[in-house]
Amino acid sequence: MYINTYVLGVPEDRKDEYIRIAEVFAEVARDFGVLEIVENWELEVPDGDHTDYRKAIQAEPGERIVVSWVIWPDRETGAAAHKGMMEDQRLAQMGDMPFDGKRMILGGFEPILQYRRDAAE
Repeated sequence: MYINTYVLGVPEDRKDEYIRIAEVFAEVARDFGVLEIVENWELEVPDGDHTDYRKAIQAEPGERIVVSWVIWPDRETGAAAHKGMMEDQRLAQMGDMPFDGKRMILGGFEPILQYRRDAAE
């Protein structure tokens, strides 16, 4: 398993636009083998004394923090998908992004622990 993560700031009044592009991204990623995508919109993000999400991305007033993760079967699938997705016309036709991509934090990770509670518990 391989996980891409993203942290970014989206103007609060552009939430619907962000959801629209996230849905297109998910559709395209599905065609390239993604296992799971989770998009998370800020509800409680405290300001820290030394560091926090807002400081990390240099969030501007009125922006909400979005934390996302994309789970691929393995690193190779994720790398091949990213290459193919950048050439996919559905992504090219999305238009301007409702966030400043220069302030986005992203990375790829290997899971070292996974716990999932069974819903029946």
